[in-house]
Amino acid sequence: MVTSVPRLVIAAPSSGSGKTTVATGLMAAFAARGLAVSPHKVGPDYIDPGYHALATGRAGRNLDAYLCGPELVAPLFLHGARGCDLAVVEGVMGLYDGAAGEGELASTAHVAKLLRAPVVLVVDASSQSRSVAALVHGFASWDPEVRVGGVILNKVGSDRHEALLRDALDASGVPVLGVLRRAARVETPSRHLGLVPVAERRPAAVEAVAAMGAQVAQGCDLAALEGLARSAGALPGSPAPWTPVRPPADSTRSAGKRAPVVAVAGGPAFTFSYAEHTELLASAGAEVVPFDPLHDEQLPDGSAGLVIGGGFPEVYAAELSANEPLRKAVADLALSGAPVAAECAGLLYLCRELDGRPMCGVLDATARMSERLTLGYRDAVAVGDSVLAAAGTRMRGHEFHRTVVEPGAGAAPAWGVRAPVRRVEGFVQQGVHASYLHTHWASEPGVARRFVERCRTS
Repeated sequence: MVTSVPRLVIAAPSSGSGKTTVATGLMAAFAARGLAVSPHKVGPDYIDPGYHALATGRAGRNLDAYLCGPELVAPLFLHGARGCDLAVVEGVMGLYDGAAGEGELASTAHVAKLLRAPVVLVVDASSQSRSVAALVHGFASWDPEVRVGGVILNKVGSDRHEALLRDALDASGVPVLGVLRRAARVETPSRHLGLVPVAERRPAAVEAVAAMGAQVAQGCDLAALEGLARSAGALPGSPAPWTPVRPPADSTRSAGKRAPVVAVAGGPAFTFSYAEHTELLASAGAEVVPFDPLHDEQLPDGSAGLVIGGGFPEVYAAELSANEPLRKAVADLALSGAPVAAECAGLLYLCRELDGRPMCGVLDATARMSERLTLGYRDAVAVGDSVLAAAGTRMRGHEFHRTVVEPGAGAAPAWGVRAPVRRVEGFVQQGVHASYLHTHWASEPGVARRFVERCRTS
């Protein structure tokens, strides 16, 4: 069993330091050298993994110790890294920033320790010189279990600036493994929830990722970085790779019957999905068929169930509303009692309207944009039985949106949520389960099995 994949964690003192640029650039640069690179992202973010996938040609995968539990981080890492020569893990926020009020839980440092991986610290050096040594020393010495194996200086202004930074760091004991100048070509546009996803700007994203790779290859010591990655030893406890749960031998598929078709929304409006979700659906016996609600006027033939994940329907409200044939098809499927699982953007799409534009009308609720950002991890319990979970099932989730749904819960809510205040939220009606909560099904594989079984029998 392989438990010693060469690996690096790319971290920073704070958000905005350049982690995504450096991590994505490293992935692209190593891939250009002929290495099979496994891309990973600490935390729940869906957007950065899209850029990682462009850089490596492999699915970007998340490692979230809050959503999935610390015990699944290494197995999920090994699952994603099968057959790879090297793995690059992009951190989240600052190196030691974790779930609010939970200490180190779900921080980049926590994941680095769970993977026993060396850390490369990306420092925005644009407004400092000698002080960089104090900053790097502090981060490298804060937790003796976190091995900061090198630093990459980002946004360096000139040769003179670089010389001052290198001179200051000479005494820190942390080697400089790269120096990057300011470069507009590698910048990626942002809006209300972060970077614009790859699916919305693919040609420009391809160009940006290529530029990141070129900049990192020119400014970083790739040989030293690869050597640091190869210095990582075996993972603690010699864990086995995570695998989707396979259906039993006497399943519907094994009996020669057609697998139920589960339609999964995609395209630019619905880009938020964890790779493990479709793997779990397929392993539970479903035929997973993607479709694009912006362009497809009908659901995939024979759809027995529907999954609508997160994304940006508010950006595409006019186009989604204009696709009346598909809105009707979704409403008809839901009315038939077929299983429908909707998260965040999917919840908005099922409402009567979004910012005054007609949506599918499955839920007797309206949605609108808001100035307020709702963000954070949530502990949740299923209030009643649904196509996803039996009453009392406990899961952890994440909210991330600037929208409001009124009312916030139906007569039969989806979840009881503990934080930040006790409340119920979401909707369960017939076969529909709709909620703002993003969940990671690897933490509760029974969700996918239950959903597919309902698709067979509804």
